[in-house]
Amino acid sequence: MTKAQRSIDEQLAELQEDTGEQHVAVTFTLNAVTQTVLLPSRTLASDAIRHHLRQTGTHVGCEHGVCGACTVLLDGKPVRSCLVLAASLEGREITTVEGLVEPDGTLHPVQQAFIDCHGLQCGFCTPGFVTTIAAFLEENDSPTREEATDAIAGNLCRCTGYQNIRAAVLRAAEIKRERSGEFPLGKDDESARASLDPKVRGTSNPVGGRAGRA
Repeated sequence: MTKAQRSIDEQLAELQEDTGEQHVAVTFTLNAVTQTVLLPSRTLASDAIRHHLRQTGTHVGCEHGVCGACTVLLDGKPVRSCLVLAASLEGREITTVEGLVEPDGTLHPVQQAFIDCHGLQCGFCTPGFVTTIAAFLEENDSPTREEATDAIAGNLCRCTGYQNIRAAVLRAAEIKRERSGEFPLGKDDESARASLDPKVRGTSNPVGGRAGRA
């Protein structure tokens, strides 16, 4: 009998016998794909995502829920995956930084904004910022500079000094509005443009628009 032919209960019993540790079967959706994994009951969501399902864009830093590097979207809301047991994901939907990319390969507005605004250096903290900001913009697609600052306050970055990341929040909001047709492609939204720091944005081109040069 092959592994595929054995029932989940049989596989769990075998794992417990082999390891001496209780295992659980968890079925959830990860980046639009339904997955069933058999894991030790103590497994954290971050470890299940990275090590069992190989979505390594989710980074693990402090493992205490402080740094934000492991942030994923759980049913659309940002959570620290290092604080969530994988067993609690049953029937839920997880989106990691990989899952934000459109099926045709188009980057999410936040991902594109990080490129436009040079919002990363070493990149370790970046996935957690991207998922956090993506969720924030679903609630507020026209943030002020102060709101952008507050949105990223719970994530730690050792490299950038946060200025470019804050600019990326505002740039992502601009891209999101352009893609939704809130203002026509190819035309500058002067109020949005004015909210960005030209020294941070440099010569990055808005989507379909003119460059906001320093």
